Amino acid sequence: MFVKSILRFVLLVVLFIVFFIAGSLALVGAMPDPEVSEPGLVSATSGLLIIALVNVSILAALILTSRWSRWKLAVSLALAYYGVVTLLTQIETWYFLSSLTVGRQLLPRLFVMGLPTAFLFVPLAVWMMGKGRRGSDPSPNPALMMPIRQWVWKVAAIVVAYVVLYWTAGYFIAWQNPELRAFYGHPGDAVPFFTHTAATLRREPMLLPFQALRGLLWMLCALPVIRGSRANPWRTALLTGLLFSAPQNVAHILANPLMPIASVRLSHMIETASSTLVFGMLVVWLLHRQHASIADLLGMDRHDPLVHRPR
Repeated sequence: MFVKSILRFVLLVVLFIVFFIAGSLALVGAMPDPEVSEPGLVSATSGLLIIALVNVSILAALILTSRWSRWKLAVSLALAYYGVVTLLTQIETWYFLSSLTVGRQLLPRLFVMGLPTAFLFVPLAVWMMGKGRRGSDPSPNPALMMPIRQWVWKVAAIVVAYVVLYWTAGYFIAWQNPELRAFYGHPGDAVPFFTHTAATLRREPMLLPFQALRGLLWMLCALPVIRGSRANPWRTALLTGLLFSAPQNVAHILANPLMPIASVRLSHMIETASSTLVFGMLVVWLLHRQHASIADLLGMDRHDPLVHRPR
């Protein structure tokens, strides 16, 4: 059984690489000259293998811990994966890089690039891991079951939390890199946090609303993972955080003419991987069940039956 599982995992890694390369063919003829990019952290061959290992590991864990199976699991996970890895990444590419390195011909192809891995590989992985034949787990699931009023304030809290995490990580991690500031057209020393924030809001008033929308989209991508998980809340939170943080950020280890400076890629990788990991876990913490009070939400209400509800 162990050998069979290893062989299946290896086959999934190979298949992921095939579908990843197939999707990358959409960029042929539209990418800038690769010679303009500084080298990546690893070679292209090693980087592609690392990307495949990271993606397959996370997808396999999500598949095996899901209470769903067959097309319900395949479609919901494919949509969540495409949303996290491609949609949310490339709308930010559109916002920040369309005036720098991404032309009109290239931009739509970036969205096409992620289709094979999401909508061909993910359903295939569901079938190969034995979830194409099994029935779904019929046991009760309290995830996402809560009153409308609680949904409203939790969604608002999630959006605010995303904007705060995005902005603080962006400033205190990425923006401290002088090469990154110069790349985005702001050379020189970094100004203080609140001065920088006020100046950005005056110069780009739509940036924070745009990121608030992204926070909402991130949450929507997490919903099928949370609802379908049969793991305990902590494991679900960790898997959701890894889904949010690892697949799209691991690509920064490769050379990339769209972000040609190596230190800029590294700064963004550290910034977004850390902030989205925390955010993904926060989303699960808020939504995995109904909370009777703030004390219950914080795990301080030892007498509330919701705290001890079986997971």
